[in-house]
Amino acid sequence: MNETARIWRETGFVDNDPWIVETDELKANETQKALLPLDALIERAESSNDVGLGVLIRPADDVRRLGPYLYRLEIVAVEFPGFADGRAFSHATLLRERLAYKNELRAVGDVLIDQIPLMLRCGVDSFAVRNATALKRLAENRLPGIDVHYQPTARPAEKSGGYSWRRVS
Repeated sequence: MNETARIWRETGFVDNDPWIVETDELKANETQKALLPLDALIERAESSNDVGLGVLIRPADDVRRLGPYLYRLEIVAVEFPGFADGRAFSHATLLRERLAYKNELRAVGDVLIDQIPLMLRCGVDSFAVRNATALKRLAENRLPGIDVHYQPTARPAEKSGGYSWRRVS
């Protein structure tokens, strides 16, 4: 995530979001909060009683390691490094369905407009969007829809009969 990323939720764009992914060029200041890498978060959680923390889960991370610390987290960001890497979808599903994480779940990285409906179904509720096409379409309220689904997910689908291919969201 870089400085040009905008945070979007289903209610629209969010101004003044305090969470950032720190890099060599970008560091959190007094009005910002850093999304810590998994190992750094666990180290901090083990040595303090801090709450309201944020963590960045990268594709190779084992999201299950967050289990003992979830109640202390305000936000979990899952990284989508490229459109063909879907491991963050699995991380989001594990967090919502198996670990029962209830707070903010954010997609960061390569967030594309066509994938946002699928990310929403996996339980992602905020998005750090840099892609120009995605930003334009979100600003115009042009989110693509997927009406019929083959499987249930973190977001329940309306009941529409006994056949899985008839699930409607």
